[in-house]
Amino acid sequence: MSKRRLTQNQQRRIQSNHHKRISKKEFEWQDDMLGEVEQGIIVTRHAKHADVETTSGEIYRCNLRRTLKNVVVGDQVSWRKGSEQLQGISGVIEAVYPRKNELTRPDYYDGIKVMASNIDQIIIVSAVLPQLSLNIIDRYLVICETANIPALIVLNKIDLLSAEEREEVQKELAIYEKIGYETLCLSADTGENMEELHRYLAKGTSIFVGQSGVGKSSLINQLLPEVNALTGAVSDTSGLGQHTTTASRLYHLKQGGNLIDSPGIREFGLWHLEADQITNGYREFNGILGTCKFRDCKHKEDPGCALREAVEQGKIDAVRFENYHRLIESREESKSQRHFRKEDI
Repeated sequence: MSKRRLTQNQQRRIQSNHHKRISKKEFEWQDDMLGEVEQGIIVTRHAKHADVETTSGEIYRCNLRRTLKNVVVGDQVSWRKGSEQLQGISGVIEAVYPRKNELTRPDYYDGIKVMASNIDQIIIVSAVLPQLSLNIIDRYLVICETANIPALIVLNKIDLLSAEEREEVQKELAIYEKIGYETLCLSADTGENMEELHRYLAKGTSIFVGQSGVGKSSLINQLLPEVNALTGAVSDTSGLGQHTTTASRLYHLKQGGNLIDSPGIREFGLWHLEADQITNGYREFNGILGTCKFRDCKHKEDPGCALREAVEQGKIDAVRFENYHRLIESREESKSQRHFRKEDI
């Protein structure tokens, strides 16, 4: 099929746009410059643009219609290709199809910020450095439960542990295995248990979440050597990892499945959730909630607290119960202060 010839008006408009500065206000696609509506998936989200992958595997950078409130990696969209690439932009995204789920986090400036959508599995990456924090894992698990997205807990850098330390870590992870979560210890550096990770990833679309410095980029380098994601060392002064990913991206894996890599998050705030959402985010509480002596039970020293009795009976792990109260207290402090450190957002 021969290439459609442009009208004189279209040619003049294209020539004019080539000489304009790149600006959202200055550059707008005209309807007669766009082709038929197509379907695609967002594979990269930039500040002002997004990369759309077509059903045939081609990728085009597109503008967003002003009517679209947000577009994130994983979104299924309808878009239209331009008659010619203008200022590096190849088309425009017209609409976003309904999402089956979305992963959100609080943002001090934007309120609730969607990070990715249409996810089959959230992979919570932790590591022995800076430290193994069960409290941070619990934060992510509350988000997973609230979004109703299955979770896999991955402990990276296992090669840095002695046999005795590995045994101790396994005891900590057993807390989660006991209540139905899957866990996996591995090393991106040595390749230990990476094949097992491949098996999990092949199930669908997964997303890595976790503090900076736990080795998310190193894992991607192992899974997708051609991507060569930047890696960052743990800071000697702060003990925190350095952010190495600047844009959310979706990668296709050779062994099957997709992987979304999102910018590093040092701490996952929960101030956007209600207290009962955090409570319901602890799956082992199910079946016990609602059986306390008093309806307004705070699950602390309240008489007749069914949750505390379950802890004393060994039905609920004491560490998880302590973390639960820490998350509730942290939420209340954040709600009252309405002020967050830069690393919290």
